This record gives sequence, structure tokens and C-alpha cells, in this order.
Amino acid sequence: MTHTLIIGAGIGGLTTAALLLKAGHQVTVLEAHVYAGGCAGTFYHRGYRFDAGATLAGGFAPGGPHYRLAEILGLEWPISPADPAWTVHLPDGRAVTQWADPAQWRAERQAAFPHSEPFWQTQEMLADLAWDISSRPFPWPPQSLRDWAMVLAALRPSTLRALPYLFSTIGSLTRDQDPMFRAFLDGQLLISAQATADQASALYGSAALDLPRRGVNHVQGGIGALADTLVAWIRANGGEVLFRQQVERIEVRQGRATAVTTNKGLHLSADNIVANLTPWALADLLGADTPRSLRREVRRRGPTWGAFTLYLGLDGAKLSPLLSSHHQVIQDHKRPLGEGNSVFVSLSKGGDERRGPAGQRTATLSTHTDVDSWWRLRHTNRAAYHARRDAYVGKLLAGAETAVSGIRQAITLCLPGTPVTFQFYTRRPQGMVGGFPQTSLFDVRGPATGLPNLWLVGDSIFPGQSTAGVTLGGMRVATAVLNQ
Repeated sequence: MTHTLIIGAGIGGLTTAALLLKAGHQVTVLEAHVYAGGCAGTFYHRGYRFDAGATLAGGFAPGGPHYRLAEILGLEWPISPADPAWTVHLPDGRAVTQWADPAQWRAERQAAFPHSEPFWQTQEMLADLAWDISSRPFPWPPQSLRDWAMVLAALRPSTLRALPYLFSTIGSLTRDQDPMFRAFLDGQLLISAQATADQASALYGSAALDLPRRGVNHVQGGIGALADTLVAWIRANGGEVLFRQQVERIEVRQGRATAVTTNKGLHLSADNIVANLTPWALADLLGADTPRSLRREVRRRGPTWGAFTLYLGLDGAKLSPLLSSHHQVIQDHKRPLGEGNSVFVSLSKGGDERRGPAGQRTATLSTHTDVDSWWRLRHTNRAAYHARRDAYVGKLLAGAETAVSGIRQAITLCLPGTPVTFQFYTRRPQGMVGGFPQTSLFDVRGPATGLPNLWLVGDSIFPGQSTAGVTLGGMRVATAVLNQ
């Protein structure tokens, strides 16, 4: 029986593992941490369960990646719809609610941005095309003749409507000069495509902007319950998921990855290895055996975004009723987003008693941040590092107050996290999160690593971040392993 090792129990790795197990492989998943999910995990602290990074999940509607995976595996996800998806708070006081219902959303955007309708017509057309093609096997970027054949088979006559936009950005689709409209687009795209409107690919960005209409969901017990569901399925069907097993070395012989060694002294041989890692982390595990192409890549690529995150325990009785549990706040449209100027606020669903002590709710606040600056301070000036951390706590709470009045008075627990913290808990180099900016469909990364039986999966490969995105990536990698 073919034995496939999966390094990392993130959603992408677990998806790949489950599909290969279903196809008849012997599967072993090795996870360094004590829980599954990685950046889409939920951790426990002092009676609270906090979402580490991702807080909302999409892709569960018919045809979506989570829906398709559940059909294949015969499982049920612990989810409930979130409608509205979230509310965006703009610097001039406008609050724009992202409704799932198309008619409600149309009325909302026309009231908030009355001159933007031509943009939304184009965006919806491109989003329909993007979601349609993603519902079929579509190994992009193609890395073999078989991939090219699958790409061609996925195309339809309607797909040709996307051709004029292949090299366009979201920003190029609109002439609306309202600075609040631009701030709205930039804020949405930074959290979904890791790039602002003038940089984000029109096709990718259109699909990302359409996510609320495709349906987003609360996950009961926290986002990590998605990973827990997959772990339970893998174990119930004869696969292994081993925690506290941090892979420290991938062995290579005669141009193939053959085995791994963990920090606990476990040594496992395998026919195939799938790494739910970043390229930098994979190169660290390969050491001197890193293929030349991967060496060039990690030298060429600059670091991606990191996140400053605040985890709050809250007295639910001190919180006013809110239309939405999720909010994005943009404080100053004249300054770059991130670094506390844009804040995403996610409250646990009221009544979800698994998230904290009785009467308590949890919140995850986050902002994009440059990773290098945190590491420089950490290494050269610890006092300045802690002062900056404390200042960012104030920035995020100030932003959150815009959306959730009185949130400061409701705090019962406050845990800040910098990219340094994120690296410690997720093992992601420098605490980088979110994958690569989606600026061009012709500059995205596939799963190839330079070794024929070693693949990457997760948010580093197209289509990038989000549980839906890494699930699509996991489906692609499972197919590649089976077709080798």
C-alpha cells in the first residue's frame, strides 16, 4: 500500500490526507502542535477558546469546496450561516453591511456608493465566472501536460468573457472617485487577497469580494472545529494523526523524498510527502537537499504579511446587541492600511457555550503588519518591542470601539500576539500569514517543489488563503499525488 506522509494538520494538509485515505493510501499526518488547524485553529486558554487567525469560513454552499469535500467524505460540518457576513466601518462614519442576500446587498451598496453600480455589474460577472471554473478540477498554474488537459477540459464558452480582464486589477474596473469607495475595496481585498485594489487581480479579487454572497458561516466551537472534523474522519477511517510531532528533517535519496525525522525521535519512511508549510519552512527541513529551484525561490521572495492579533475574553452582559458579529474598521483612508489603521473584529456567536465560561464571549481582533520590524525590535531592543506591542493593543481597541461600543469595559482577559508570537505557536517562519498577494494569475505558486514526490499545500499555493482556498489546493494536490 502506498504510504503518504502529511506534514502539518492545517485544513489543506488534512483535506489532502482525507482524500488520499479515501483513495486507498496509507496516510500519516504529523502535527507539531497539540491541536489541528494551524492558522485556522482554535486554542484554549483559561476557559476560553480563541480562533488563532481565521474566524469566518466560506465555501459550504452547493458547488463550494467544503460542500464538495463533505459529499466525497460523507461528513457534516458544524456550521451555521452568518448573515450579514460583516459590517465595514469607514472613516467618514458610513457603515456598510455585507448582506448575503443579493437584493439586500444591492440596496446597501447603492445607498453607500451611489455611483459604483457599473463596477459591481462587472465584478459580479467576473465572480460568477471564477466560482464556476473553481467548481471543476482546475489545476492552476498547470505544471504538467495532464494539468494542461484538465485546465482545457474545465473551460466553457462563457469563460471567454474573462479574457479581456486577465491582466486587469480591481482598481482598473472602476472610475468612481469616492475615496470611501476605494477605502472599502482596499479593506476587503487586503484581508482576502493580501493586496489592495490597484494591485489585486481582477478575476481573483472579484471572487474574493463576492464571498459574502456565496455564504460565510460561524463554526460552532470555533474555526478549529473544521480541522477537528477532518481529524476525526481520518482516524475513523484508518488514518493516523499524530500531535506533538514536529518534523525536523526530510531525507532525500536519489532525487526523491524518502523519510522524515521528528523532534520526538520518530523516523518514518514514505512513498510520498505533502508539506502543509511555506516554501521557507520546507527549505529549512530539506537543508542541503533543497532543490535549486526552491533555493532560488526563497531567496527571491520577500516576506509576506504578518498579523498583530488581540484575543479578548468579554463579559457578554456588557455588550450591546449587534447586527453583525464581525466588523472591519478603517480609521484613516489617507494612510496605508494595516498597522492598526485597519482592524478586523470577530466576536464569537452569542450562546455558543463552548467558547468560554458562562455568560462570556470571545473576540479576535487583527491587523496586517510588517514582520521584519517586529523581529528587529525583538532582537535589538526588547523594551521597544514591548512598548510597540502595548501601543498596538491601544490601536486595535480604539478601532474596535468604533464597531463595538463599550468593548473595553467588557474585557475580562486580553492576550496580544505579534508575528513573533505567531511563529512560536504556528511554526510559520517569521510569523508570516495569509500566503502571497494575489496580484496576477500568471505569478501564482503551484504545489511543485523540485522533487517529484514532494508537494506543498496550504496558503502558499494557488488559490491562497481562506479555508475554502486551501481546501481547493488540497483537492488539487491529492489529485496530483494520485496521478503521478
